Formats: sequence, C-alpha cells, structure tokens
Amino acid sequence: MCLTEFEVLKPGMFTTVQDLGRHGYQMWGIPVAGAMDGAALRLGNILVGNEENTAGLEITMTGPVLKVLRGEGCFAVTGAKIGVTKNGFPLPYWTTHRFVTGDVLALGMVSSGFRAYLCVGGGFDVPLVMGSRSTYTRGGFGGYQGRALRASDLLLTGTADVLWAECEGLECPPVLRPNRDPGIPLRAITAQEDAFAEEGLVTFYSSEYVISNVSDRMGYRMEGPTIAHRETADIISDVTCLGSVQVPGHGQPIVMLADRQTTGGYAKIATVCAVDVENLAQRLPGQKVHFARVSVSEAVELLRKEETLFSAMKKLRAAKRSISSVSSSSVSRGTWNVTVNGENHQIEWERLG
Repeated sequence: MCLTEFEVLKPGMFTTVQDLGRHGYQMWGIPVAGAMDGAALRLGNILVGNEENTAGLEITMTGPVLKVLRGEGCFAVTGAKIGVTKNGFPLPYWTTHRFVTGDVLALGMVSSGFRAYLCVGGGFDVPLVMGSRSTYTRGGFGGYQGRALRASDLLLTGTADVLWAECEGLECPPVLRPNRDPGIPLRAITAQEDAFAEEGLVTFYSSEYVISNVSDRMGYRMEGPTIAHRETADIISDVTCLGSVQVPGHGQPIVMLADRQTTGGYAKIATVCAVDVENLAQRLPGQKVHFARVSVSEAVELLRKEETLFSAMKKLRAAKRSISSVSSSSVSRGTWNVTVNGENHQIEWERLG
C-alpha cells in the first residue's frame, strides 16, 4: 500500500486530472474528455507500474509545483519536453523516480511540444464520475472538483502496485516514445466528402494551414485557404468523433479533440487518424499543419504500430521487476503481466518462505 498526499504550491498554467476518458455516455451528450496525448499518459502509467487508464496530471505549457505532505512513491513525466526537478535538483523525464515525505516536485515550462503528463504510483485518487476521473472543465465535473488545479489544492493518490519500488530508474527509451515531429502531416481518412466541391478537396489536402489562437481541448481551428462546399456547410446534425474535421460556412477547418461536443451540424471533410490527433495535441497555436489522405487500412496499421510501443514498454518493466530484484526486497506478493502468442495473461504470485 502506498497512499500519498500532495499539496499544490503552484498550479501551472492549466493543469488537470485526466485518464483515458469517459466512454459510453455520448448518447446523452456527455463528451469523452481524457488525455489529449493518450499515448504519453499510457507510457507514463506503465513506467510507474499503473494500469494504463490510471489518472495522471495533464500539464499545459507550464508545470505545477507539488509538495509531498506524507507518504512515498514513484513518479514519471512524459509527453512534451519539460524541466523536472526534485528539491531543486534536475531529473530526466521519461524516467521513473522516487519521492518521500517533504520532497518538492517542480515542473517548468515546456521547450518542445505542448502537453506533459505527470503519473504517480497508484494514480491521483479523485472521485469517479461516470466511470472516469477525467476533468471536463466546460461542464465543471470530473477530475479535481471539475476544474484546473489551484494553489493549496490537496491531491491524494490511490494504492500503488505492490512492486512500485522496483520501477525506480526505469526509462522509456527514445525509440519507444511517440514521434511528435511537428512536420509530420496529419493523416486523415475520408468522411463526408460528397458535401464538398472537388476543388475544395484539393484545397484541403494540398494547402498549408496554421493553428489558430482560438484553439483548446475542444477543437483546433485552422486558418488557411478557404475550402469550397458543393452546396452548403450545414447538414442534419450527427455524431462527431475524435479527429473529425468540420468545415463551417467560412471554409476554415476545425479538428475535433478530447472535449468535443457529441454532435455537430457542419459537414466533415475527413477524420484525422488517432495517432496524429495525439501529435496535433502537442502542437502550439501558430504552428503549421498539412493534411494527407490515407486509407482505413493504413490508419489501422498506424494504430497497430503505436500499440507495439506499449507492449515493448511493458516487457521492459517486467524485466526491471525481475525475480532477482524482487528477491532482495521485502515484497511478498505481486502480479506479473505476461504476453504469450499475443495474448496477455496476469499471474499473481506470493512468496512462501
């Protein structure tokens, strides 16, 4: 058991509690929310021994300063490149570190990317709302009181994995970190292309767009050449999904993101692939964007390749928490995750003597 309490000394620019989202409620108009860069959150959780959907902190641009009021545990920072210190001493990110009572963890300003993730052993224990701990600030629910963190807030962690201490020093190698190169085109599959003139489709896939300052977790607005509709931008309102590219009457595309509304009445020219939605989430307003058309099978293959990163990272964690390292500790029981012929198995073990 490892329960820890943090005090927020400084909240950072916009820091919220996020897991992988609130699924299954869109039929009632409840947005999914969740981490904008889900891959970074998943890898952070693997580093500290958590389930991949465990709640962490999503940090936008400038990070928080947290003091450990009681307890001990481990933490890792992933996603955007950001300065990390413990008691004033710099630490590498994408690596698992240990903290104890009295430590002060400080995250600075990002120098590459836009959003970083702080994961702790056991995750941040905020109330479950409709099965998720994600913050939806527009609705004012989920996460920590439905809002971004403020100074003096108190954060508790859940119960950490019994082998959390064995994760200390575990690093996610650069080859397993998602490629967030801002030069990569946003690959997209076909949506409601019949609603657009042929020259509109050519414009969309051949032009350069700039991310507008009017962008947030709900959607990124783009500024660039106008996309021509066949007749009108309006359609009978239907579902929007992660990565949907709406084009309102002004002809400027909008990419729907984590906090998107569940339905929309504008024609959708494309849907950005999930892995590139995460890439887009790491880009800042003012950066340039290109779109590239891919097939559904190509989009699935991109997602499959990304999944291999998580499997490989789990194997590294398993190797780090090997029997030899466990034998020297006081741990008496635990759980192993083993993959055999592509199937995942969970094995519980207990020391008998």
